[in-house]
Amino acid sequence: MSYAYKIVGSPVGQLKLVARGDRLVAILWENDRPGRVKLGEMHEAANHPVLVDTARQLSEYFAGERTTFDIATEFVGTEFQKKVWNALLTIPFGETRSYREIAEQIGQASACRAVGAANGRNPISIIAPCHRVIGASGDLTGFAGGMQAKATLIAIESRVTQPSLI
Repeated sequence: MSYAYKIVGSPVGQLKLVARGDRLVAILWENDRPGRVKLGEMHEAANHPVLVDTARQLSEYFAGERTTFDIATEFVGTEFQKKVWNALLTIPFGETRSYREIAEQIGQASACRAVGAANGRNPISIIAPCHRVIGASGDLTGFAGGMQAKATLIAIESRVTQPSLI
């Protein structure tokens, strides 16, 4: 089965939404490193229902109107990577976790570097919120979409979760 894709604009650049059948399998960055997410043959399908719904939900997220996603997804990767990516789904909107905390959560406390590597290959960025994973010191660390995109996503969530002072 081939992959369908749709390109959408966003505050963090153009995103390539990719579906296979009735599931979202990837959100790729405009300047994504080739091969970071391994997918097969793709064809453009701007009206694909999963991609249209994903675009709508992302638009609501960027507008500060959505804090969770309701999209059928399918992670394509190793069992370890899938454990890490599923752990990302448990990080609440507006909160962050360290690589160590994710490693501990999946029962592999000494696998911080492996968690970082899996995080970097997360195929469904934003929805599986790898941007919410930071260094132990609280610093922003590597991100497939670039550090500016990571900072923008964290800022979007911070604005929604912080009460207005006005």
